[in-house]
Amino acid sequence: MILAATNRPEVLDKALLRPGRFDRRIIVDKPDLKGRLETLKVHSKDVLMADDVDLDALALASAGLVGSDLANMINEAAINAVKKGRKFVTQADLFEAFEIVAVGGKEKKDRAMSDKEKKIVSYHEVGHAMVTALQKNTEPVQKITIVPRTMGALGYTLQTPEEEKFLQTKEELEAKIVTYMAGRAAEEIVFHSVTSGAANDIEQATKIARAMITQFGMSEKFGMMSLASVENQYLDGRAALNCGEQTASQIDQEVLQMINHSYEEAKRLLNENREVLDKIAEYLYEHETITGKEFMKIFRELKGIPEPGQETEAAVSDDMFVDDEV
Repeated sequence: MILAATNRPEVLDKALLRPGRFDRRIIVDKPDLKGRLETLKVHSKDVLMADDVDLDALALASAGLVGSDLANMINEAAINAVKKGRKFVTQADLFEAFEIVAVGGKEKKDRAMSDKEKKIVSYHEVGHAMVTALQKNTEPVQKITIVPRTMGALGYTLQTPEEEKFLQTKEELEAKIVTYMAGRAAEEIVFHSVTSGAANDIEQATKIARAMITQFGMSEKFGMMSLASVENQYLDGRAALNCGEQTASQIDQEVLQMINHSYEEAKRLLNENREVLDKIAEYLYEHETITGKEFMKIFRELKGIPEPGQETEAAVSDDMFVDDEV
């Protein structure tokens, strides 16, 4: 039996793939939710876990990671526990390890930002979180921090899905672009200037907008026309345009229009909630890191929105009152 492996099956000589040769393909994709959970169980079986550990939540948050990433997460969590003088791993250790592996290295608390930079980063990250909370079709905020990381990030807003998803609607993609643009929008609103901190946000927003237009048939101008093909599917998944220079120029114009529209929408949402933005940014500046639950609690209090449980109780009371009237 002869086995061969490649990350670029599309460039293989067709003669190799004829019947009787390498005619059976086994595709090894990134693990799905169930696969990630089982992988985490395998790597954590010899690690003492606290009662609060929920591997299901970690598997859900780690979409897109591969087996080696998940193994590294368990190892990092165990190292965190030992450093803190514990013989067991907690849920906090696991999510801290997740951030190290998936987000961008360890916290670098000795990297001192100036007060002005710290304030800018606070508004930038709260801008992301605020626009997430103000829109529909978004994933909930898990954590907001302005503690720099070893991989260069000065802060980040972490969002985790509530369920495993394989498809994204047009509305969800549009909401993502608006969320990506919200950090820079907050900078412009508050400081009347912008910084280089939004570089990755702009890159991700552009990538989504271009895919919507060229691959997903979500273009206002071109409609359901395929304008790009994915190359190197098992490597970087780069898309190559299938059109001429004039059409490519029109695509660029529509991408720019979509991003500009999203940027204006982000500014509108933040301007309409400027007082809330200021207060949460001030809170983050003082505390440096807040959880998603803390953020939503403060957000609801400032907006006068009842907590989900209280809202349900009120609805039940209203129903009972109506029934009594009937």
